[in-house]
Amino acid sequence: MERLAILAFALLGLNSVVLMAQKKPKPSDAEQTNLGNCVRGLSGCDISLLSPDEIKQVAGASRKRNLDYCMEGTTLCDPTRLTAVETKAVQGARYRRNLEKCLTGSPTCDPLSLDAKDAISVQNEALQRNFSKCMEAVSSCDPLRLSASQNKTVQAARARRNLDRCMEGSPNCDPLLLTAGETAGVKAAARRRNLDRCMDGLSTCDPVDLSEAEAKLVRAASQRRNLAICQQGLASCQPGELRDADLQAARSAFENRNVEACKRGLPACDPSLLTGPEMALVNAAFQQRRSRLRTQQTQP
Repeated sequence: MERLAILAFALLGLNSVVLMAQKKPKPSDAEQTNLGNCVRGLSGCDISLLSPDEIKQVAGASRKRNLDYCMEGTTLCDPTRLTAVETKAVQGARYRRNLEKCLTGSPTCDPLSLDAKDAISVQNEALQRNFSKCMEAVSSCDPLRLSASQNKTVQAARARRNLDRCMEGSPNCDPLLLTAGETAGVKAAARRRNLDRCMDGLSTCDPVDLSEAEAKLVRAASQRRNLAICQQGLASCQPGELRDADLQAARSAFENRNVEACKRGLPACDPSLLTGPEMALVNAAFQQRRSRLRTQQTQP
């Protein structure tokens, strides 16, 4: 029994020694910070403070960063550190980036590195972009690269744009591109625009282009504008162009304005033109103003 007890105590002591030997000290905050800097590749890393396991961890992180740089095509990539498998993956990523540049027409595209299938796709995309530019009349359009059908479509679009400009009276209109029917429509639109300008009394009106019926409409519109101007008492009124009935209406409007000017004591009032009833209205208006003024002066 004594021997068994001694053996048991000896085994317990041995286990305690083994456990103490296996137990590692907890790393300090400074050591954890240094390890984090080294793993992230920061300048504050001190390699000399790392354990062998930490060095392996840092080396793996460094290789992973380099692979990411290479996959993204950045200048931080070091291709000599790549394995054969990684090199193949990086080359594939580089090819895909270049293909995307070529498909979008980037000036940094390297067409010589494309395979035959992708080169055809890139060429088709370039031809389609050129066709779109020609359809939109962009200056970088290259008409020599258009197919026969594309050229026909582009010419039709050009003719439509020119027709629209001509119908709107644009100075960029090229009448030589118009068909006979289009020319007739453009002339009719020009006559309508001229009639509208004449009806509005604009200086750009060309009375020579008016038909007899249109000239009659323009004269009537001019008379209406002149009557309205005269009734408002504006300086641009031309009383000599008024008909007798319109002249009488203009004079009646002037008489009303004169009465109102006299009632308000304005300098435009001409009292010699007032009739007896009108003079009574004017006197009553002055009496009312004087009465209001006295009331305001007597109030505290």
